[in-house]
Amino acid sequence: MKSDQSGNSRVPAGAQTGTHENLSSLLDRHRAAPFRKPFADYNRAAFEASMERREQVAAGLPLILDAGCGVGESTIALARAFPDHYVIGVDQSASRLARNIPGKNALTGLPGNLDLVRADLVDYWRLLQGAGIALARHYLLYPNPWPKIGHVARRWHGHPVFPTVLALGGLLECRTNWRIYIDEFCFAVECLTSRPVVSEDYVPAEPLTPFERKYLTSGHALYRATIDLGHRLS
Repeated sequence: MKSDQSGNSRVPAGAQTGTHENLSSLLDRHRAAPFRKPFADYNRAAFEASMERREQVAAGLPLILDAGCGVGESTIALARAFPDHYVIGVDQSASRLARNIPGKNALTGLPGNLDLVRADLVDYWRLLQGAGIALARHYLLYPNPWPKIGHVARRWHGHPVFPTVLALGGLLECRTNWRIYIDEFCFAVECLTSRPVVSEDYVPAEPLTPFERKYLTSGHALYRATIDLGHRLS
């Protein structure tokens, strides 16, 4: 999605009026059958390179993942907010990431505990799990809501990779401007973990992403869900 900050953004809309009727059966299917899609070579290479950089720069520091970080504005803010953590932002778009990668623009003073990685999240999440790496914090900030009824399986909580997302542990936070998305997210987490999720209307003191800034400027209601999944991997 294009990052437009003009304040003319529309709230996601579709025929769906509540939690999707097929979400529960989707979750049962994903829980029963592990996701075994083959890894793309470029994702494996990107993961291994990012882990090598982490080992060189911040071995032993707790890990924060900014999933779908876009231009990396939120990743930079998180790295500054948590200087005692190592923060990785992952996005599939090279052009978005290139805006903040050192050496490719005029931006200076990037935190030393920051890494921006071009990779497909579906593979990157599973590679983290396969390597036995647990997260301290995990952010899903304004993911594509896929508001059409037929697209429920494309929403992260309806995707086969979602059990892996939860297995990575840590404090998981999701933000969106679509109430149905946050309600479904909470439903999916509680179904798969049997743990309650804290959900709330949310107004940030400072926007964390360009989308959050755009939605606030457009007068949208924002929603946040958080759950402490603990240290799920060893």
